[in-house]
Amino acid sequence: MLKEKEKEKKKKSKSTKGTSNFRLISASFFLLIMAGSLLLMLPISSHEGKVTPFIDCLFTAVSATCVTGLVVRDTATYWSGFGQAVILTLIQIGGMGVITIGLAIMKVSGKKIGLSQRTTMMDSISAPQMGGIVRLTGFILKMSALIELIGALLLMPVFCSDFGFPKGLWYSVWHSISAFCNAGFDLMGVREPFSSLCTYSANIYLNMIIMLLIIVGGIGFLVWEDIGKNKLHLKKYTLQSKVVLLTSLVLIILPAVYFFFVEYAALPAGERCISSLFQSVTARTAGFNTQDLAEMDESGTMIMIILMLIGGSPGSTAGGMKTAVFAVLFLSAITVFSRRNDVECFGRRLPEESARNAGAVLFMYLALFLTSGVIISRTEGLPLLTCLFETGSAIGTAGLTLGITTSLSTLSRVILMLLMFFGRVGGLTLIYAAVGSSEGTKSKLPMEKISVG
Repeated sequence: MLKEKEKEKKKKSKSTKGTSNFRLISASFFLLIMAGSLLLMLPISSHEGKVTPFIDCLFTAVSATCVTGLVVRDTATYWSGFGQAVILTLIQIGGMGVITIGLAIMKVSGKKIGLSQRTTMMDSISAPQMGGIVRLTGFILKMSALIELIGALLLMPVFCSDFGFPKGLWYSVWHSISAFCNAGFDLMGVREPFSSLCTYSANIYLNMIIMLLIIVGGIGFLVWEDIGKNKLHLKKYTLQSKVVLLTSLVLIILPAVYFFFVEYAALPAGERCISSLFQSVTARTAGFNTQDLAEMDESGTMIMIILMLIGGSPGSTAGGMKTAVFAVLFLSAITVFSRRNDVECFGRRLPEESARNAGAVLFMYLALFLTSGVIISRTEGLPLLTCLFETGSAIGTAGLTLGITTSLSTLSRVILMLLMFFGRVGGLTLIYAAVGSSEGTKSKLPMEKISVG
């Protein structure tokens, strides 16, 4: 009896700790957003030196912290150098994760990192175990800084040639961080407001650098560690790394083939190839675009929406449902079709909990995405598909738009902000934070089947 009571106490303690971790993660993002909003309201943050309306500052801070890229003010022409620096800081902290940055500061300052901080970090980056979490944090920060530095150096020849050294250096650093963090914020408004990277659609070199930064940032920190430890020995990779890499590859190649043969058939060969590949990569939470998305037909728009909803990978700078969720759902369907009992992949059996969680995440994303799209469509009097593109972009933290963001009412903007927050922090994180711990009971209700399918 005593042993059973002790086990029950341990279970409750773990459940309570997990819940508090999820609440801490959610609260940290919220506080960062509010701090960013207040800084952006300062007159020094705008080019004109005036106070920006709070709703615009809040929307920008949410978009930057949640690494989305939807904007109501052109980043290059409206915000001053100080305002741009605030936005870039929000992108960097939001991309790495507030908890990750906080633990790094504790480590540098010499403070002891306790058990509670380690478990919070584990939940923050979706790590499978607590062992080595501090070392992993250091690895994440070092690799992130190195990749962003390399990206900035590679972008400098293009931007310094176009804008001169000081401005070109700033543009290189900005777009390297924005691309790696899958944020989609750009400074190309100096050429044409809200134009993203359309003026560089034929520049294969720049497109390749931006795409590589997006992909590296979106595959996940745990996959980096796996690659760093096992190099090209694919058989030694963890199951998650194998699933993430294979799913990411498929989600890049298949849409790119469609775009190449259908959407961009009229473009010159080189631009056609790079544009098809770029749109396939950027759709999954990156937010840059090199072609006018409003010119796509409805089938192409729908494919973009699906890619935005799927998003990046677990424990990455990207948002969305995640590639692992998509893979588990696909494997679960294959299991049902083949009339097997267990979900299998790469010679391993997946726990039932993975399939349940994947189904719950899918339901939450679809419910919020569709409901929000319908509400915005009715409120704004806009076509439903256009509004679904916007809500898919927000909840997937993709940042792509068909050009309606700036004209939306306050209600629609609030809906998009909530979707961006939900998409970045994570559906299950917010649900666990809100619902709290469940003590559970040993008794079970009677079972009865219902017809499905």
